[in-house]
Amino acid sequence: MKIKLPVIFVLLLLTVAISCKKNDDIIADQDRRTANLVVVNASLNVLNYYRNGTRVNNTSSLYPLGSTGYIGVPVGERNYEFKKDGNPNVLFGLPLTLDSGMVYSLYVAGETNADTFTSIDTLVADKDGKAMVRFVNASPGAGTLDLAVGDTVRFRTRAYKTTTVFLPVGPGRKRIRVYQPGSAAAVIDETRILQANRVYTLFTSGQLNGTGSAALGTGLVVNK
Repeated sequence: MKIKLPVIFVLLLLTVAISCKKNDDIIADQDRRTANLVVVNASLNVLNYYRNGTRVNNTSSLYPLGSTGYIGVPVGERNYEFKKDGNPNVLFGLPLTLDSGMVYSLYVAGETNADTFTSIDTLVADKDGKAMVRFVNASPGAGTLDLAVGDTVRFRTRAYKTTTVFLPVGPGRKRIRVYQPGSAAAVIDETRILQANRVYTLFTSGQLNGTGSAALGTGLVVNK
C-alpha cells in the first residue's frame, strides 16, 4: 500500500517537533543548573554587580572589604558587570564561565577587569575542632607578601592574584601579621577571632604605601 505524500509530511513535522522538544528540555535543564559564587570586594569602591543586566546583590551594596556570601548563579558563560553604588554607568564588565555544582570566589581588586580574578573553593571544615584558613593576595602593586596566623601558620611569598590552600589553625584570638618577604617588620599587625570548625579566607586590600582608605589592610570572608 502506498503512503500518500501529506501523511509523510505530517510524520516529518512530528519528528522535527519531538526533536526540538528534546533540545528545549536540554537547554532548560542547563539553565536550571547552578554554581555557587561569592564576590569579594577588595577595591576601594562601594559596588553593585549585575549578571546579564540584572542586579544580583539586591539586599545591600558591597562595601570595601565586604563580600556577598555564596549565591547560586546559572552555569555557562554569563556577562558580569560592576557599577559604583549610585552611578548608573558600568565601571567594567567581564565574562565568566562557571561549571555546575562548583563553588567559586570572585575578587574585585580595582576598577578594571584586569584587577579581578577567581578561585575554585573546596570547602572542608576541620574535624578536630580547628579553623581552616587560607590567604589571598588581592593588593595590586604590593608585590609578593607573607602572612602569619598566630605562631603556627605562615603563608610565604604569595604573589598578587594568588590563593593558598586552606590550613588548620587553633581557634580563638589570633594575631594576624603581613610581611614583605625577607622583612621582620610587619606591614599589617592586627588581631582576629577565629572559631572552631569554620572555614575562612584572609585577603589583603589596598596599596603597600597607601594612606587613609587606600592603606594596606586585610578582610576576612567566612566561607563556611
